[in-house]
Amino acid sequence: MADEIELKTAPADFRFPTTNQTRHCFTRYIEFHGCLAAKGESNECERFAKYYLSLCPGEWVSIPFSFCLIF
Repeated sequence: MADEIELKTAPADFRFPTTNQTRHCFTRYIEFHGCLAAKGESNECERFAKYYLSLCPGEWVSIPFSFCLIF
């Protein structure tokens, strides 16, 4: 299958050394929306979307439709 999805989580971040990843989730969410504000919906923001979607509980976030298609 050529279009396999590669599952990854956000890389380790030295700013968040503890197991409670709430602050890490929030930071990645803010980085994603800051990227959208600065660059619009470009492919450069995809990695931030993947990071916050992998870190944050599903109840906390709503997935933008345009990024649903990349997963």
